[in-house]
Amino acid sequence: MVPVVVAHAVSTLFMAGMIWTIQVVHYPLFAEVGADRFPAYEAAHSARITWVILVPWAVQGLTTAALLVSSPAGVPRALVYAAAVLAAIPVLVTVSFSVPAHSVLSGGFDAAAHARLVGTNWLRTAAWTAHGAVATALLVLTLRPR
Repeated sequence: MVPVVVAHAVSTLFMAGMIWTIQVVHYPLFAEVGADRFPAYEAAHSARITWVILVPWAVQGLTTAALLVSSPAGVPRALVYAAAVLAAIPVLVTVSFSVPAHSVLSGGFDAAAHARLVGTNWLRTAAWTAHGAVATALLVLTLRPR
């Protein structure tokens, strides 16, 4: 069970760091690209970011599911349930808000779509940040001497 908890913590903390970088640096810079180059920039962003987040996000999802099936001894189930809820929020926000905003932006820069993307991405940022804290707590509880 220790390898699952370690993989969960590493992937979750990676995603927390990644989403903060996207939220504070990357998404705000979309407005600076320029209308003539934006469609190509958006396409490149979408293609490249997928390869960066695909594996850690999948590991996070798989390890969250594994923890729901069998959590380590001494770890409160409520903490595992919190991890699951916090893992679900970015998925829901991505499907409901981020993908539609990127779809609009793929046709060219749109200030309203950009504002929705940045605004709703705070939900993912908060969820991954909180999930990072929960994953750290799971790791500490799992590794503590008994």
